[in-house]
Amino acid sequence: MTAARIRPRFLDTHEHPYPKHAKIVATLGPASDPPEMIEKLIKNGVNVFRLNFSHGPLDAQLVRLERVREAAIKLRTPVAVMGDLQGPKMRVTKVPDLDGSGGLMLKTGQDIVYRKGVDEAYLGKESDDFAAAFGVTFDPMFTDVEVGQRVLVNDGAIRMLIVGHTPGEEVRCRVTHGGKISSSKGVNLPETDLQMPAITPKDWECVEWGVKHGIDVFALSFVRTADEVLELKNKLKGMCSIDPERGADPLAHDIPVVTKVEKPQALDNLEEIVQATDGVMVARGDLGVEMDTWHVPVAQRHIIEMCADYGKPCIVATQMLETMITEPIPTRAEASDVANAIFDGADAVMLSGETAVGSHPDLVVETMNHIIRSAEDWIDLQPHEPHAPRKLEDHPHRSASMAAGAWHIATRAKAKLVVVWSQTGGMARYLSQHDFRVPILAYTSSRTAARRMAFFGGVTPLRCDVPKDGLLSTWTDIVAQRIREEGWGEDGDAVLLIAGKPLGGTTAQDILAILRLGDPDSGFRAHDRTL
Repeated sequence: MTAARIRPRFLDTHEHPYPKHAKIVATLGPASDPPEMIEKLIKNGVNVFRLNFSHGPLDAQLVRLERVREAAIKLRTPVAVMGDLQGPKMRVTKVPDLDGSGGLMLKTGQDIVYRKGVDEAYLGKESDDFAAAFGVTFDPMFTDVEVGQRVLVNDGAIRMLIVGHTPGEEVRCRVTHGGKISSSKGVNLPETDLQMPAITPKDWECVEWGVKHGIDVFALSFVRTADEVLELKNKLKGMCSIDPERGADPLAHDIPVVTKVEKPQALDNLEEIVQATDGVMVARGDLGVEMDTWHVPVAQRHIIEMCADYGKPCIVATQMLETMITEPIPTRAEASDVANAIFDGADAVMLSGETAVGSHPDLVVETMNHIIRSAEDWIDLQPHEPHAPRKLEDHPHRSASMAAGAWHIATRAKAKLVVVWSQTGGMARYLSQHDFRVPILAYTSSRTAARRMAFFGGVTPLRCDVPKDGLLSTWTDIVAQRIREEGWGEDGDAVLLIAGKPLGGTTAQDILAILRLGDPDSGFRAHDRTL
């Protein structure tokens, strides 16, 4: 007799009463700009929206920001907005339609030149020994390159080799893989150490705009050293928001910075960069151009592990569900790519063109949400120990010590949830660093803190006014009611509560209690009666 086949547990259909652990970052653009689409994306699982300052004027970005804020308030869901600074991205200057292709088709074997001061490309004459001349947006190219180095255009679709160099004036290249070159295509010099600032004048303009309008976090592009991260962080501390909501908020002057790792130099200085930043993005687009593609998966794993060691959130980005820009389903490889980022410990995964210009942004987010849920279902079936950040074991804060022990208490008590009042998000961040597989609900009365906590893996931010009587027992009742309303627990379930006094203050959270749903004497109720 043939033994009955047993369906693996991880293939069972799961209902998900609890929020997902990993977060979804979605880029806004023409396809996702309508208010009704933004609402759909939030409902389908978006936690953070990305404004790409490389595309579109600031007045258009303001419309997007305001629409996100309105949708989040309407849906009563804290959602963060990340402003992604362009950085020193070198681009080709204007390329007119030189051959009827909408630009110029370069053929393998042709020689072309880049010339300083060329604002508009032109074809070479019969007497010239080059096919065309182009300009670029950064002059350091004409001083810092060397013969034998590669030049990549349009994310590596067009490849060239430098065969001649007149310092300060001209760079001559031979096309090794042709293609169409058109206006504003990106130029990468993977073997050249260009002397360019990480933050350009345009970036500083965007920073000032973002502070003024209440951006929740900035993403810094093309970082090479920790000093570049610290330059932005120090400047932000001295800037003042005029947003009335943020004006009196102690968080207004300490906007977090997410560092995008997309250059080999950043990998060389990764540990110092991770220590300096508030979070890291594995920006696989330019990283895959600046280094050989087969090294990118290893670099991704290395970056995620380094972030875990220092307790910093990590976002994996670029081409995660690229096929869905036009198609209704992803490839199997793309689904595996998203799932493997979750298995590796990423706190968030990001969508770029899929939601910015794709045919069905809401379906893309829904699909990514399903992939995350499926991966997390499998993770939750495995034995699990907390991942204490190895580099932060001697952290002096009381909240960090409380977080280190909370996982063990929650496990022993078989808690269904960990609920914390985290006014500025600090305690929620410490709990997230330990990679809890128990869902974490983080309460705060600060809208700013609630939005920023949307970045933290495993943390669901909930904005709530401080109870008028300020009692922990009143908050216990609020928590119990919310858990029942959301279907997150039932009578007899244990919930770990963490808070500090006064409730809503910015002091460390160092009081812990176990709430047993249905038990009127559990949680912080007994605590207040004994005062």
